[in-house]
Amino acid sequence: MNHQKDEIRTLQDALERPCKHRDMDLALQPMDNFRKTPDGPNETPLAFWASWDLSDRPRRIALLLDDCQEEYRPFADEILPNLVRILNAFRGARDEHEGVCIAWSSWSRRFDDGISNAMDRWYGPRGLHPDNPENAAYIHTGAAGLKPLREIAPTQQEVSDGWHYHGKHLDMFWTFDEDGRSYLDEKLKQQHIDTIVITGLWTDECVLSTAYAGNARGYDVVVVNDAVATATANQKIALTIANSTVAKVLSTDQVVQYMEKDFVAGQPGEVKGNSHHDGRKS
Repeated sequence: MNHQKDEIRTLQDALERPCKHRDMDLALQPMDNFRKTPDGPNETPLAFWASWDLSDRPRRIALLLDDCQEEYRPFADEILPNLVRILNAFRGARDEHEGVCIAWSSWSRRFDDGISNAMDRWYGPRGLHPDNPENAAYIHTGAAGLKPLREIAPTQQEVSDGWHYHGKHLDMFWTFDEDGRSYLDEKLKQQHIDTIVITGLWTDECVLSTAYAGNARGYDVVVVNDAVATATANQKIALTIANSTVAKVLSTDQVVQYMEKDFVAGQPGEVKGNSHHDGRKS
């Protein structure tokens, strides 16, 4: 891409030219976030928040069950009833509407996976003690630990359709097909999904990473605050950051109410495009 100085428009010049897919009258209005937080440091907002509500337009929506696997059962016990409720609500909506899908991931870093990268350096090289594990980067219980929690496991049909997969990185989108494309992103594009609802484990790692990755790919992002959990003390911090930067943080009750009573399926391509990695319309 050419970034020559003479190609950079002044603000006035940019305002006088048409901008496809953008409401320029709306863009010129002051930000509500800024007006409502006048006492921020350096005259900046104290926090941001999502400008949209789930029910403010028709949507094509996916539930992401992030690493809800048997090895993490001790951390998932408290949120399991909510995960069951949300999964049932999505399955019910999927039976009645198009534009609804459900995806499961399992975390699968293993001692013999052949990867040595920044994640290993971050967590440290130790952890080769299955009886007394020290390194959270690895699965210690083998294949049994990778199975989805039985209460919310995918059906054989859902597995056959490719909706359960193994990942080796924090971000659910960071698993690739043979052509180097994000496996999850391609699955969601096939259904023209424009909104993702994230549940699962762990809030301050995989959930937050997936929220940012989803936003970067053009999806509206919802994180369900009582259907995510973590092994650390960072639950509240992670949800606060998500809600004020990249996601709409809602409760299980709100999401179930929406899926059972208020969901309206949108038309493919109405909001999010599939031709560009960042989800812009063509």
